Amino acid sequence: MKMLRRISSLLNRIFIFVASVALVLMMLLGFGNVLLRTFWKPIEGTYELIGYLGSVTTVLAIGYAQIRKNHISVDIITTHYSKRWRKIVHGVSYLSTAVFFGLASWQTTLWGNVVWRSGERSETLRIIFYPFVYIVALGFAFLTFILLVDFISLFLNESSTPEENL
Repeated sequence: MKMLRRISSLLNRIFIFVASVALVLMMLLGFGNVLLRTFWKPIEGTYELIGYLGSVTTVLAIGYAQIRKNHISVDIITTHYSKRWRKIVHGVSYLSTAVFFGLASWQTTLWGNVVWRSGERSETLRIIFYPFVYIVALGFAFLTFILLVDFISLFLNESSTPEENL
């Protein structure tokens, strides 16, 4: 289990670094576009590039949010459950969410393959965009991995339920 946690930590550091770079690029591009629009003409394709960078930022940061449990948890009812039932509820939640994002990763990869084979390009800048589709699939796959590690940890008593981590 420690090896899985180390792998997830290493991947998380890489992904959050890439997401941070994408966020900074997005801000610089937006600022540069506003500045150039004021004095000359806007940067062509800004909307398109910010969309791609936004998808990279978001999808590579969701694993980080799951590791740190920075998401919302509606637990009005589950706080009244026994510790055992809370573990079961969280286990079902982890497993079902892992299945969902595993399927999302798989289907996104299939879509990326279609885009790659067709040679489809973006509308404004005419750049290939299948790498961004693959990055989204990779982010979903990483989230699936994190959720499965959380699921296994929950039942090996190596971690507690999310509300006990607070």
